[in-house]
Amino acid sequence: MQSIDEVIDTLEQIIIDSKTNQNPLGYFAVLYLKVTKKVKEGIYQGLFNDNLRMEKLDVIFAQRYLDAYFDYQKNKKITTSWGHTFELSTRFWPIVLQHLLLGMNAHINLDLGIAAAEISKGKNIEDLNEDFHQINEILSSLVEEVENDLAKVWPTLKWILKLARNADNFLADFSMKKARDGAWKFAKTLADTPEDLWEAEIKKRDEKVSGKVKLIISPGWTVNTILGIIRLSERGSVADKIDKMWQ
Repeated sequence: MQSIDEVIDTLEQIIIDSKTNQNPLGYFAVLYLKVTKKVKEGIYQGLFNDNLRMEKLDVIFAQRYLDAYFDYQKNKKITTSWGHTFELSTRFWPIVLQHLLLGMNAHINLDLGIAAAEISKGKNIEDLNEDFHQINEILSSLVEEVENDLAKVWPTLKWILKLARNADNFLADFSMKKARDGAWKFAKTLADTPEDLWEAEIKKRDEKVSGKVKLIISPGWTVNTILGIIRLSERGSVADKIDKMWQ
């Protein structure tokens, strides 16, 4: 892909396909589409020091998710983080929140750092620092988007989670600030690593990120019980939920 508009078009197609196939992977695609559109607005408003570079970064970043998505459909090898995320889309029990957290985990904790290092090849990655943190301000809206979208599907979700022991820790572990800070740290590590050793460094990071999947799916007996009740109480088909989030 060469432009952010191509990314938006492809995300919209994934959402449409997900509705047709009743595929929960459409939940994350809807959320990602909203954030991508906000990044596009920021670029056209001249929000960044280097807006051309930012569009390239956005495309490289999105391409990792899109490649993983389509390669998974073709049974090709993908990162473990995305592999776990896509495999869990076939299970009944994960609620919408968990599907979103799984996508955020793989894409921000792994892909964002790689994309930042890629765009900085042959350059000083610190030159990207200010724009990276500027895009983080946009990405931080993910938290609000999650809350707003989930309120459409399950209005009392956040209130119910807070009744469960360790529920706050369950959500805090995936706070956007923590994820973004980790992504920048990984980006700098990768940028300082000889390119022929990138694969090993990415694999090591992938293993760490994929380890968080268990926390999302099995955060403890109490929270699991609450999540199970929520899942049984969710109303509407997958397509219905996608529509509510897409509105």
